[in-house]
Amino acid sequence: MKHIRNKKTCILAAAVLTGAMIFTLTACGRQEKAGRNLITSEEEEKSVVNLFSPMEKIEPDAENVARTASELTVAMAEERLGVSVAYITYTAEDYQEKTYDEVLLERAQHNLDDIYLLNPDTLRALGEEGLLADMSGLSCVENLRDVVKTANTVDGKLIGIPQEVVAYGLFINQDMFDAYHLQLPETPEEFLECCRVFKENGIETPVGANRWWLETFVFAQAYGDLYNGGNTEAEIAALNSGESKYSDYMRPAFEFLQEMIDCGYIDAQKAYVSEAIEGEGEDFLTQKTPIVMAYWGAANSETAYGDPDFPMVVIGFPSSRGQMPVISMTGFGVGADAVNREDAMQVLDIMLSDEALQMYAETNQVISPSKNVEVDCIPALQPLNDRISENVYVLGANASMKVEQWGNTCVIVRDLLGGATVDECMEAFDKLQEESLQGK
Repeated sequence: MKHIRNKKTCILAAAVLTGAMIFTLTACGRQEKAGRNLITSEEEEKSVVNLFSPMEKIEPDAENVARTASELTVAMAEERLGVSVAYITYTAEDYQEKTYDEVLLERAQHNLDDIYLLNPDTLRALGEEGLLADMSGLSCVENLRDVVKTANTVDGKLIGIPQEVVAYGLFINQDMFDAYHLQLPETPEEFLECCRVFKENGIETPVGANRWWLETFVFAQAYGDLYNGGNTEAEIAALNSGESKYSDYMRPAFEFLQEMIDCGYIDAQKAYVSEAIEGEGEDFLTQKTPIVMAYWGAANSETAYGDPDFPMVVIGFPSSRGQMPVISMTGFGVGADAVNREDAMQVLDIMLSDEALQMYAETNQVISPSKNVEVDCIPALQPLNDRISENVYVLGANASMKVEQWGNTCVIVRDLLGGATVDECMEAFDKLQEESLQGK
């Protein structure tokens, strides 16, 4: 597509928050910089495993709980294996002209590291190039949820495993719904009716939106049946072969977004330029708007929506199958020809064991990729959690699809916000599918 830079930026920012801010990506640079290196002078004889990841914080003095949780699992692996893990970190200062994804691709293609923290699009690209090792033989894989394996399998190889599953949902101000005697919406039609009532009662913008996350509405409506109709593999195979068209799945969801724009239920101009949470967060917290979209961890964080002055509830997005969570995840992968491949595999097998994932999930209060690990969630998240526990969800990123989903859909949604027609947006999906069939 013509939006190459926008697409990369969109994928980067979306995947960071999609990865529930495992580490916060900042933009770009040229020199390699080693971050925290766990090697001490007394450990120089130990095997060293290099891990490339974004390790920056949004603010230098902010506590990065997710990083701490991940480091606890690294320490567990170091102690048990007698190895050291060296963090090679991406920073804005050192990579001023390149995104994290661009730098990661270069490093992986030149076999510079052993373990990589991968966004969905880079995982798929490197998997198709055969540059990531198959991790299906690790003992921790036996405990993974099926959704994790589905989302991170390319050409029959499991090439990525995350430390958490990230769920997106609608954050609802329950007081504002109660004030107008509105039930929590299940379908697109019910959602639009709620927006109509709010608008007619003086709520200027019923839905707070930003330039990254409106695609969550699209995924819920486009792929609700694909992922929950019992025919997932066959439908994806038909899309990959060209027998089915992505645009046929996407059209109803884009028509839904267009109706929201036309009716003024979202502010398209503001959404087009707004960063996630920064753009709509204040209006939601001050009760000017009753609905926003965000990821699971935002409900636990006081810097996001974890401490509102009103009762909040998090539900799935409207779909023909009811409230539908949208799931994405960021995975660790190992270079197929990594210098320390075997040590790296063993490190990840411990970091991704049920014991380590239990510690990680309890620290971060997140959904675990292991079907054996459960953590109590706050009451606000219970409706979303219930649907996921029932195995009702759609994937926002799926490496087994030849057309990358999250980043491409984000860019095309932004085209809609910028004034493109639904037909033009569908043509963009058709072009992407055609390019994938031609091997571009």
